[in-house]
Amino acid sequence: MKKYFVRCQGGADSDIVVDICSKCDKEKKVEYVWFDTGLEYQATKDHLRYLEQRYEIKIKTEKAIKPIPVSCRQYGQPFISKQVSQFVEGLQRHNFKWEDKPLEELQKEYFNCDSYLKWWCNTKQRENDTRFCIARNKWLKEFMIENPPNFKISSACCKYAKKDLSKKIIKEGNYNLKIVGIRKAEGGQRATAYKNCFDNNTGECDNYRPVFWYLNGTKELYDNHFNVLHSDCYTVYGFKRTGCACCPFGGEDIEMELEAIKLHEPKLYKAVNNIFGKSYEYTRKYREFIKTRSK
Repeated sequence: MKKYFVRCQGGADSDIVVDICSKCDKEKKVEYVWFDTGLEYQATKDHLRYLEQRYEIKIKTEKAIKPIPVSCRQYGQPFISKQVSQFVEGLQRHNFKWEDKPLEELQKEYFNCDSYLKWWCNTKQRENDTRFCIARNKWLKEFMIENPPNFKISSACCKYAKKDLSKKIIKEGNYNLKIVGIRKAEGGQRATAYKNCFDNNTGECDNYRPVFWYLNGTKELYDNHFNVLHSDCYTVYGFKRTGCACCPFGGEDIEMELEAIKLHEPKLYKAVNNIFGKSYEYTRKYREFIKTRSK
Protein backbone atom coordinates (compact mmCIF):
# COMPACT_ATOMS: atom_id res chain seq x y z
CA MET A 1 0.00 0.00 0.00
CA LYS A 2 1.22 3.50 -0.87
CA LYS A 3 2.16 5.67 2.11
CA TYR A 4 2.01 9.46 2.16
CA PHE A 5 2.90 12.08 4.73
CA VAL A 6 2.42 15.82 5.05
CA ARG A 7 5.14 17.82 6.74
CA CYS A 8 3.34 20.18 9.16
CA GLN A 9 5.50 22.96 10.58
CA GLY A 10 2.74 25.40 11.50
CA GLY A 11 3.48 27.84 8.66
CA ALA A 12 0.83 29.58 6.55
CA ASP A 13 1.56 27.57 3.39
CA SER A 14 1.58 24.37 5.42
CA ASP A 15 -1.88 25.29 6.76
CA ILE A 16 -3.31 25.39 3.23
CA VAL A 17 -1.71 22.03 2.42
CA VAL A 18 -3.34 20.49 5.50
CA ASP A 19 -6.68 21.97 4.45
CA ILE A 20 -6.34 20.58 0.91
CA CYS A 21 -5.28 17.12 2.05
CA SER A 22 -8.04 16.87 4.64
CA LYS A 23 -10.60 17.56 1.89
CA CYS A 24 -9.11 15.04 -0.55
CA ASP A 25 -8.14 12.27 1.86
CA LYS A 26 -11.54 10.67 2.32
CA GLU A 27 -10.02 7.33 3.34
CA LYS A 28 -7.64 8.89 5.91
CA LYS A 29 -4.51 7.52 4.25
CA VAL A 30 -2.39 10.62 4.73
CA GLU A 31 -0.16 10.90 7.79
CA TYR A 32 0.90 14.22 9.30
CA VAL A 33 4.36 14.81 10.78
CA TRP A 34 5.92 17.72 12.70
CA PHE A 35 9.71 18.08 12.93
CA ASP A 36 10.54 19.25 16.47
CA THR A 37 13.87 21.05 16.01
CA GLY A 38 14.34 21.57 19.74
CA LEU A 39 13.78 25.33 19.40
CA GLU A 40 10.15 26.11 18.59
CA TYR A 41 7.63 28.90 19.16
CA GLN A 42 4.95 28.09 21.70
CA ALA A 43 2.55 29.69 19.20
CA THR A 44 3.48 26.97 16.69
CA LYS A 45 2.88 24.19 19.19
CA ASP A 46 -0.52 25.66 20.10
CA HIS A 47 -1.43 26.00 16.42
CA LEU A 48 -0.60 22.36 15.71
CA ARG A 49 -3.03 21.32 18.45
CA TYR A 50 -5.66 23.53 16.83
CA LEU A 51 -5.08 21.85 13.45
CA GLU A 52 -5.54 18.43 15.03
CA GLN A 53 -8.88 19.45 16.51
CA ARG A 54 -10.22 21.29 13.47
CA TYR A 55 -9.34 18.60 10.91
CA GLU A 56 -9.64 15.60 13.23
CA ILE A 57 -6.10 14.45 12.44
CA LYS A 58 -3.12 13.29 14.48
CA ILE A 59 0.15 15.15 13.91
CA LYS A 60 3.06 12.92 14.84
CA THR A 61 6.06 14.57 16.51
CA GLU A 62 9.52 13.60 15.28
CA LYS A 63 12.45 14.79 17.39
CA ALA A 64 15.54 16.23 15.68
CA ILE A 65 18.51 13.87 15.33
CA LYS A 66 20.43 16.62 17.10
CA PRO A 67 18.37 19.51 18.49
CA ILE A 68 19.40 22.98 17.32
CA PRO A 69 20.96 23.99 20.68
CA VAL A 70 23.16 20.87 20.63
CA SER A 71 24.24 21.38 17.00
CA CYS A 72 25.12 25.03 17.62
CA ARG A 73 27.25 24.14 20.64
CA GLN A 74 28.98 21.31 18.83
CA TYR A 75 29.44 22.69 15.30
CA GLY A 76 28.77 26.43 15.37
CA GLN A 77 26.07 29.05 14.87
CA PRO A 78 24.35 29.90 11.56
CA PHE A 79 25.34 33.20 9.91
CA ILE A 80 23.60 35.04 7.01
CA SER A 81 22.67 31.94 4.97
CA LYS A 82 23.28 28.20 4.67
CA GLN A 83 25.68 28.73 1.79
CA VAL A 84 27.76 31.39 3.56
CA SER A 85 27.82 29.32 6.76
CA GLN A 86 29.03 26.22 4.90
CA PHE A 87 31.90 28.08 3.21
CA VAL A 88 32.95 29.88 6.39
CA GLU A 89 32.82 26.60 8.32
CA GLY A 90 35.11 25.01 5.73
CA LEU A 91 37.63 27.83 5.99
CA GLN A 92 37.54 27.72 9.79
CA ARG A 93 38.34 23.98 9.71
CA HIS A 94 41.55 24.86 7.85
CA ASN A 95 42.45 27.61 10.36
CA PHE A 96 42.08 30.26 7.69
CA LYS A 97 43.58 33.66 8.56
CA TRP A 98 40.97 35.76 6.65
CA GLU A 99 43.65 37.29 4.47
CA ASP A 100 43.35 39.01 1.10
CA LYS A 101 45.76 37.12 -1.14
CA PRO A 102 45.51 35.74 -4.70
CA LEU A 103 43.96 32.28 -5.03
CA GLU A 104 47.25 30.72 -6.16
CA GLU A 105 49.04 31.85 -3.00
CA LEU A 106 46.25 30.67 -0.74
CA GLN A 107 46.15 27.27 -2.43
CA LYS A 108 49.82 26.79 -1.50
CA GLU A 109 49.12 27.79 2.09
CA TYR A 110 45.90 25.81 2.62
CA PHE A 111 45.61 22.26 1.24
CA ASN A 112 42.40 20.40 0.26
CA CYS A 113 40.46 23.63 0.59
CA ASP A 114 39.88 24.61 -3.04
CA SER A 115 36.12 25.15 -3.11
CA TYR A 116 36.21 27.31 0.02
CA LEU A 117 39.16 29.35 -1.24
CA LYS A 118 37.47 29.92 -4.62
CA TRP A 119 34.41 31.25 -2.81
CA TRP A 120 36.65 33.58 -0.78
CA CYS A 121 38.54 34.75 -3.89
CA ASN A 122 35.38 35.23 -5.96
CA THR A 123 36.42 32.67 -8.56
CA LYS A 124 33.35 31.98 -10.69
CA GLN A 125 32.59 28.33 -11.40
CA ARG A 126 30.90 29.35 -14.67
CA GLU A 127 30.82 32.59 -16.65
CA ASN A 128 28.53 35.22 -15.09
CA ASP A 129 27.73 32.84 -12.22
CA THR A 130 28.35 34.54 -8.87
CA ARG A 131 26.31 32.12 -6.75
CA PHE A 132 29.44 30.65 -5.19
CA CYS A 133 31.31 33.91 -4.67
CA ILE A 134 31.59 35.81 -1.40
CA ALA A 135 30.88 39.03 -3.35
CA ARG A 136 27.26 37.85 -3.58
CA ASN A 137 27.01 39.32 -0.07
CA LYS A 138 27.91 43.00 -0.21
CA TRP A 139 31.30 43.82 1.38
CA LEU A 140 31.29 40.58 3.37
CA LYS A 141 34.90 39.79 2.47
CA GLU A 142 36.08 43.27 3.49
CA PHE A 143 34.12 42.97 6.72
CA MET A 144 35.59 39.57 7.62
CA ILE A 145 39.14 40.73 6.90
CA GLU A 146 38.66 43.62 9.32
CA ASN A 147 36.54 41.58 11.76
CA PRO A 148 37.53 37.88 11.72
CA PRO A 149 34.86 35.71 13.39
CA ASN A 150 35.77 34.72 16.95
CA PHE A 151 33.14 31.96 17.15
CA LYS A 152 32.38 28.81 15.17
CA ILE A 153 29.99 29.21 12.22
CA SER A 154 28.03 26.32 10.71
CA SER A 155 24.76 25.31 9.06
CA ALA A 156 24.77 21.89 10.77
CA CYS A 157 21.64 22.75 12.76
CA CYS A 158 19.60 22.52 9.53
CA LYS A 159 21.22 19.22 8.61
CA TYR A 160 20.43 17.40 11.85
CA ALA A 161 17.09 19.03 12.69
CA LYS A 162 15.55 18.88 9.21
CA LYS A 163 17.44 17.40 6.25
CA ASP A 164 18.78 14.20 7.83
CA LEU A 165 15.65 13.84 9.96
CA SER A 166 13.49 13.87 6.82
CA LYS A 167 15.61 11.10 5.27
CA LYS A 168 15.35 9.07 8.47
CA ILE A 169 11.55 9.43 8.64
CA ILE A 170 11.11 8.45 4.98
CA LYS A 171 13.30 5.38 5.38
CA GLU A 172 11.79 4.15 8.65
CA GLY A 173 8.22 4.96 7.62
CA ASN A 174 8.68 3.50 4.13
CA TYR A 175 6.84 6.48 2.64
CA ASN A 176 6.23 6.84 -1.10
CA LEU A 177 5.26 10.52 -1.15
CA LYS A 178 6.21 13.58 0.91
CA ILE A 179 3.82 16.54 0.70
CA VAL A 180 5.17 19.96 1.69
CA GLY A 181 4.02 23.57 1.67
CA ILE A 182 6.51 25.39 -0.54
CA ARG A 183 5.52 28.23 -2.89
CA LYS A 184 7.69 29.57 -5.70
CA ALA A 185 6.41 33.09 -5.01
CA GLU A 186 7.80 33.11 -1.46
CA GLY A 187 11.34 33.20 -2.85
CA GLY A 188 14.42 32.23 -0.89
CA GLN A 189 16.79 29.31 -1.39
CA ARG A 190 14.18 26.73 -0.40
CA ALA A 191 11.67 27.85 -3.06
CA THR A 192 14.16 28.50 -5.87
CA ALA A 193 15.65 25.03 -5.46
CA TYR A 194 12.65 23.55 -7.33
CA LYS A 195 11.42 23.99 -10.92
CA ASN A 196 7.90 22.63 -10.52
CA CYS A 197 5.45 21.12 -8.04
CA PHE A 198 6.53 17.47 -8.31
CA ASP A 199 9.74 15.41 -8.17
CA ASN A 200 9.56 11.82 -9.33
CA ASN A 201 12.42 10.06 -7.54
CA THR A 202 12.83 6.59 -9.01
CA GLY A 203 13.00 3.99 -6.25
CA GLU A 204 12.73 6.68 -3.58
CA CYS A 205 10.13 8.92 -1.99
CA ASP A 206 8.50 11.36 -4.43
CA ASN A 207 7.94 15.00 -3.44
CA TYR A 208 4.72 16.93 -4.04
CA ARG A 209 4.24 20.67 -3.50
CA PRO A 210 0.51 21.32 -4.01
CA VAL A 211 0.71 25.11 -3.46
CA PHE A 212 3.93 25.61 -5.44
CA TRP A 213 2.27 27.83 -8.08
CA TYR A 214 0.11 29.84 -5.66
CA LEU A 215 0.79 33.57 -5.84
CA ASN A 216 0.34 35.71 -2.72
CA GLY A 217 -3.08 36.75 -4.01
CA THR A 218 -4.08 33.12 -4.62
CA LYS A 219 -3.09 32.24 -1.09
CA GLU A 220 -5.15 35.10 0.33
CA LEU A 221 -8.20 34.08 -1.73
CA TYR A 222 -7.90 30.48 -0.50
CA ASP A 223 -7.59 31.60 3.13
CA ASN A 224 -10.68 33.78 2.90
CA HIS A 225 -12.83 31.31 0.97
CA PHE A 226 -12.08 28.30 3.20
CA ASN A 227 -11.60 30.25 6.44
CA VAL A 228 -8.03 29.00 6.93
CA LEU A 229 -6.71 30.39 10.21
CA HIS A 230 -3.02 30.80 10.87
CA SER A 231 -0.72 30.69 13.89
CA ASP A 232 -0.35 33.60 16.32
CA CYS A 233 3.14 33.97 14.82
CA TYR A 234 1.36 35.70 11.93
CA THR A 235 -1.79 37.14 13.47
CA VAL A 236 -0.39 38.36 16.81
CA TYR A 237 3.43 38.51 16.51
CA GLY A 238 3.30 40.01 13.01
CA PHE A 239 5.71 37.61 11.29
CA LYS A 240 5.71 37.46 7.49
CA ARG A 241 6.87 33.83 7.56
CA THR A 242 7.92 31.25 10.11
CA GLY A 243 10.79 28.80 10.39
CA CYS A 244 13.17 27.83 13.13
CA ALA A 245 12.67 30.21 16.05
CA CYS A 246 14.56 33.46 15.39
CA CYS A 247 17.08 31.77 13.11
CA PRO A 248 19.96 34.09 12.08
CA PHE A 249 19.18 33.14 8.48
CA GLY A 250 16.04 35.30 8.85
CA GLY A 251 17.66 38.39 7.33
CA GLU A 252 16.36 41.88 8.12
CA ASP A 253 13.21 40.47 9.79
CA ILE A 254 15.17 38.92 12.64
CA GLU A 255 15.20 42.06 14.81
CA MET A 256 11.42 42.34 14.53
CA GLU A 257 11.07 38.67 15.43
CA LEU A 258 13.28 39.10 18.47
CA GLU A 259 11.24 42.07 19.70
CA ALA A 260 8.02 40.10 19.22
CA ILE A 261 9.10 37.07 21.22
CA LYS A 262 10.66 39.29 23.87
CA LEU A 263 7.10 40.49 24.46
CA HIS A 264 5.12 37.28 23.84
CA GLU A 265 7.56 34.44 24.67
CA PRO A 266 10.24 35.80 27.04
CA LYS A 267 11.65 32.35 27.90
CA LEU A 268 12.22 31.63 24.21
CA TYR A 269 13.78 35.08 23.80
CA LYS A 270 16.33 34.24 26.48
CA ALA A 271 16.98 30.82 24.90
CA VAL A 272 17.61 32.07 21.34
CA ASN A 273 19.99 34.76 22.60
CA ASN A 274 21.96 32.10 24.48
CA ILE A 275 22.07 29.86 21.40
CA PHE A 276 22.55 32.41 18.58
CA GLY A 277 23.86 35.41 20.53
CA LYS A 278 27.31 35.64 18.93
CA SER A 279 25.82 35.34 15.46
CA TYR A 280 23.30 38.11 16.20
CA GLU A 281 26.10 40.40 17.38
CA TYR A 282 28.32 39.59 14.39
CA THR A 283 25.43 40.14 11.95
CA ARG A 284 24.59 43.53 13.50
CA LYS A 285 28.22 44.53 13.21
CA TYR A 286 28.23 43.47 9.54
CA ARG A 287 25.09 45.52 8.81
CA GLU A 288 26.65 48.58 10.42
CA PHE A 289 29.76 47.98 8.30
CA ILE A 290 27.59 47.99 5.15
CA LYS A 291 25.92 51.25 6.18
CA THR A 292 29.28 52.91 6.85
CA ARG A 293 30.71 51.73 3.52
CA SER A 294 27.57 52.89 1.70
CA LYS A 295 28.03 56.42 3.05
